[in-house]
Amino acid sequence: MKKLQVLGTGCPKCKKLTEHATEAAAGFGAALEVVKVEDINEIISFGIMQTPGLALDGKVLSAGKLLSVSEITELLKKQGV
Repeated sequence: MKKLQVLGTGCPKCKKLTEHATEAAAGFGAALEVVKVEDINEIISFGIMQTPGLALDGKVLSAGKLLSVSEITELLKKQGV
């Protein structure tokens, strides 16, 4: 199972990205687990300077942007999920 990580401390955009990521992940069935990363030090370890961020198994896919469900789905397909 792959981990789709939402990187954010809890701001409104971070919460919305979590909703979008969860909805997008549902389309992939049990292949994806959505994990919320809120610890600032852990977020920094991903190398991003702006939240919200989105990562797949530790690889950053997006930072500083609120992605739509369809944008997340396309990113995941490009990653071979």
